[in-house]
Amino acid sequence: MPSVVSVNAGLPKAVPYETTSLPTTAIEKHPVPGPVAISFDGVQGNAVADTASHGDEYMRVYAYSVEDYAWWAEQLGRDLVPGQFGEQLTTEGIDLNAALVGEVWRIGTARLQIAHVRVPCLTFKGWMGHSGYDAGAWVKRFALAGRPGPYFRVLGEGHVQAGDEIVVESVPDHGVTVADLFGAVTIRPELLPRLLEVPDLKPWIHERAEAAASR
Repeated sequence: MPSVVSVNAGLPKAVPYETTSLPTTAIEKHPVPGPVAISFDGVQGNAVADTASHGDEYMRVYAYSVEDYAWWAEQLGRDLVPGQFGEQLTTEGIDLNAALVGEVWRIGTARLQIAHVRVPCLTFKGWMGHSGYDAGAWVKRFALAGRPGPYFRVLGEGHVQAGDEIVVESVPDHGVTVADLFGAVTIRPELLPRLLEVPDLKPWIHERAEAAASR
């Protein structure tokens, strides 16, 4: 049964490593006891430091799976704990990257829709190095791995806690997966025209897809 392993949250703090643009980041997240409220603004007790790049309606909740963490543990030679990649939801029993963009999930009493993907940045690289992992060429390494995890928009407010079942309520018919979207906006631009089949993506993604399709 697909389920939630933990709900994670964090607040902005000053950091001694390189970040994308700001002197603070909230990428450091830790499991919190539940039930935790998820509102249209995101997860209770969590905040966003770089509001220009994160936390808009397409990026209210980020998820990563223990299965993908297990893969990374083999690559990095160290275990990873829930929240290490800055996700608010750590999951198990469901392939996040094979899910279709636009799927609607009920988790606890909240309804979420897959709307975007994690794109690696300097803050992510700095955090991984600060945490004691091999962060050499981390942005490229993460992109090549093709295991980004999805961001969700919030369709219905509710509460989520560890152990809650993940129920897929609806699946679109376009066939574009989380991994496809990630590849298109990172290292596989040939996939960009396919994104025109997907409604309600970030405007800049549709603009890039239209430009690619017209060439």
